[in-house]
Amino acid sequence: MRKFITALLTAAAPTALMAQSHDLHQAHDNNHTAHPAPETKDMVPEVDHSDMNHGNMGHGTPQSAPTATPSPNSTSGPITAANTIWGADAMREPRATLYKEHGDMQIFWFQGDRMEYRTQEGRDGYLWDVQGYYGGDINKLWFKSEGEGSFGEKAEQAEVQALYSRAIAPFFDLQAGIRHDFAGPDRTHAVIGLQGLMPYMFEIDAAAFLSDKGDLTARIEAEYDQRISDRLILQPRAEMNFSAQDIPELGMGSGIDNIELGMRLRYEIKREFAPYIGIEQEWKIGDSASYARLFGEDPSVTNYVVGVRFWF
Repeated sequence: MRKFITALLTAAAPTALMAQSHDLHQAHDNNHTAHPAPETKDMVPEVDHSDMNHGNMGHGTPQSAPTATPSPNSTSGPITAANTIWGADAMREPRATLYKEHGDMQIFWFQGDRMEYRTQEGRDGYLWDVQGYYGGDINKLWFKSEGEGSFGEKAEQAEVQALYSRAIAPFFDLQAGIRHDFAGPDRTHAVIGLQGLMPYMFEIDAAAFLSDKGDLTARIEAEYDQRISDRLILQPRAEMNFSAQDIPELGMGSGIDNIELGMRLRYEIKREFAPYIGIEQEWKIGDSASYARLFGEDPSVTNYVVGVRFWF
């Protein structure tokens, strides 16, 4: 009996709901008829629906909630999103702490860019070119040294630089400091330069030097790492030296002093350690070539090199 009553009520429920819905729609249609209903003092006043916005009553097309547009520079919203909740003043100190703990770390880095044995007609020689720094992303203290010579003789060139460096662009540092030459006449220079990464991954190191004798010289170096495989890298390199005046005691003429073009092929046994072989051609230009001949030197020299590049 209980099952029979339940089944009867279940079958009757949709019919009742349909009848109720029909009555409601019929009443709604009657309110929109063109023939006004007779006035009766006991009736509820007629309501004009013609000016009503039925969309606001839920009868229109459902409107989707607006979605937040992510910042083009971030996948998680703008970098200042927390300001809308906590306020800019409250977030200033946490951001400074975050930068100090994760973005302003002091790092020591040292690289032997060229540590090589050089051979040419009649004599063998050596060359070193090292640099390093200590500091953070913005401010650093740089150390640089390079020199060259022939075995069994005094070094032809030897210098050391101590520089303060400050980042002026995402990939460039402005550097200033002093340089001292140990080979030949001892001289100290004021240095100002620019070092960084050019578009298309060219590494640039350019500097001007003013000596304590009043001599103004400049140097620009450029190199590029062409990766052949994961560990094999071909590195073209160019260097030019300039002088604003003749410096006979150094064998330098005014204008372009010399040009060096080289190519080195290195194999990274580890990222931090890579032996290489290469060839480098050097030309003395103008008055510098005349000084070279006067000193019994060849103004055009070809060097075959074997060396190692390392960093830590």
